[in-house]
Amino acid sequence: MRVVIEFYRTRETDDAHAVVGREEIEAADLNEAIAIAHLLSQTLDMPQRPDALTVTDISGAAIFSGTIDVDETNKERPRP
Repeated sequence: MRVVIEFYRTRETDDAHAVVGREEIEAADLNEAIAIAHLLSQTLDMPQRPDALTVTDISGAAIFSGTIDVDETNKERPRP
């Protein structure tokens, strides 16, 4: 299945969302898409670390939305 993953930051005062990254991927199913999204949240070069994500199908219908553990994404990534 082809899906679009949007990563965003949420402002607590008014729940405004700012998209900080967007990727289109191919995944076998929703569980794989979510796993890829969490991996990308830690490895993509984005202007800010995202705190939430949405997975949509190619027509734009949301099929998953969730938060990202900010402490996990702020850990220093291992160097290759």
